[in-house]
Amino acid sequence: MVKVIVQMYPVMPAASEAERMELRPIGRNAALFQKTLRGWCDIVEEADRLGLWGVTAIEHHFHSEGYEVSPSPGVMNAFWGARTENIRVGQLGYVMTTHNPIRVAEETAMLDHLTEGRCFVGFSRGFQSRWTDVIGQHFGTKATSSDGGAADLLNREIFEEAVEIVLKAWTEESIEHNSERWQIPFPHDTGVENWPMAPWTEKLGAQGEIGPDGEVRRVSVVPAPYTNPHPPVFIASNASRETVEYAGKHGFIPAYFSHMDKVADYGPAYVDAAARAGHNYALGQNQAIVRMPRIADTMADARQAVADYDGMIFKHFYETFLPPAIRGKLNMTPETPLEDLVDPMVATGLFMPGSVSEVRDQFVAQWKHLPAEYVILIYHYAQQPKESVIANLKLFMDEVKPALDEMTDYPEA
Repeated sequence: MVKVIVQMYPVMPAASEAERMELRPIGRNAALFQKTLRGWCDIVEEADRLGLWGVTAIEHHFHSEGYEVSPSPGVMNAFWGARTENIRVGQLGYVMTTHNPIRVAEETAMLDHLTEGRCFVGFSRGFQSRWTDVIGQHFGTKATSSDGGAADLLNREIFEEAVEIVLKAWTEESIEHNSERWQIPFPHDTGVENWPMAPWTEKLGAQGEIGPDGEVRRVSVVPAPYTNPHPPVFIASNASRETVEYAGKHGFIPAYFSHMDKVADYGPAYVDAAARAGHNYALGQNQAIVRMPRIADTMADARQAVADYDGMIFKHFYETFLPPAIRGKLNMTPETPLEDLVDPMVATGLFMPGSVSEVRDQFVAQWKHLPAEYVILIYHYAQQPKESVIANLKLFMDEVKPALDEMTDYPEA
């Protein structure tokens, strides 16, 4: 059975581009954010009742324009976990090039306990320089466009080391780590000296924490996760085969924010990389495809929904991050009507408008190329109203999911 995850990119709603400009900076409109936050929780509770596998938050900062206003995914997860019964909560994800990995390990282990195992964890590398470079400055982080350049290679190095430390913290009774970027404990060469509790730590703590002279030589990150050995891990993947193979090596779940042309190539690459590391997956198993279905009574109505709910964020935000060659083909200007953007949005392979039968057929056609175990559905709530998001989720679960279930007969982990 396919596992359905809803991922909402919180968008402060505006009736038009002109209104968004009048309300600038709409991202700091506290009353509007509070209203959006409460409706967000209503959607999560309904997703729980509908039987979705998971709900995920994102991490972005400084979005004064009002797009993707979600700086604290772990906080949102804990809030949702307290208001739901069965659905799993997670992030896609913590931008690990900007975080202290020990704090991430602790926070996610706590979330795993608070939800009694209804938790999953997502990691990503960071592509937005405005905030990735600022918040990650102490690590030397630069945002990546996955172009293989020096900044991209540095970003990947910082990311992979941070994830390595999280895995150590989750799975080992005590850890130590020594590199140019991280010394655990600090300083690593001498250990932490003059720890007053050393005699008791030696008797009560983990083996090896205290050295022969009473110095701290290892640290024990507590608590251990509720899930053994740790919650499922998702890795955001868009333009990098290296990230796909990295996920396969570790048995992580790659989430493909990509056109099916790329996904069809990534799927076998993931299976091969996983097999080399001793993980035996069928094609599509332990993988996720990210899509934005917009279901309406007719194709015309669905295309209008794409313009109304997704047009502004595509025009003001997503389009600016596209490669120059693709941006040039769009020939977009500030005056371009949102309705004129629907065709290029659909051409990305992410937006899937239509009647419920048309959307179902689009998904089935894609799943024939890669029968992914997970599908992640993105909605730009609250630009797309709460009632519309819930109606779309219900139609997907009732009419689309059963067709995909027949194509994803994987054993439960």
